[in-house]
Amino acid sequence: MKEYTIQSLVRVYDWEELPQEDRILIERAKGATKGSYAPYSSFCVGAAARLKDGTVVIGSNQENVAFPSGLCAERTTLFAANAQYPDQPVLSLAIAARNAEGFLSQPIPPCGACRQVISGVEQRYHQPIRLLLYGTAGTHVVDGIDALLPLQFADSYLKG
Repeated sequence: MKEYTIQSLVRVYDWEELPQEDRILIERAKGATKGSYAPYSSFCVGAAARLKDGTVVIGSNQENVAFPSGLCAERTTLFAANAQYPDQPVLSLAIAARNAEGFLSQPIPPCGACRQVISGVEQRYHQPIRLLLYGTAGTHVVDGIDALLPLQFADSYLKG
């Protein structure tokens, strides 16, 4: 038997410690929660992607009465960015969530499906996406999906 250890580096920043560019992207993600359609969960998630050319694309979670038919904010954002700006890599993705009481104190990480989509976008453009996971008690920052999805399914598996 072989054994190995997988480690992840997550940096936690207070709001004032974040660079202005990150705070602006997070504010866009927070604003994107207003576009959420969450009549069943009342859990509103917004995401904002900064592309290499500086363009920011936002998205939000969209629920459906047939629950598997809804979509998370991260995927609506990344799919919109890739469809509208296919030649622009995503550099950063900010995610914020709120419920009836307001924005959550602890950041929410992307779900498993969103992690796999983020991995696919990183593979597509051959570069990591910096993730900014906002919470009122601190923002978690990771420098690529490897920190959240260390064993990921890659397109190289399909090629032999």
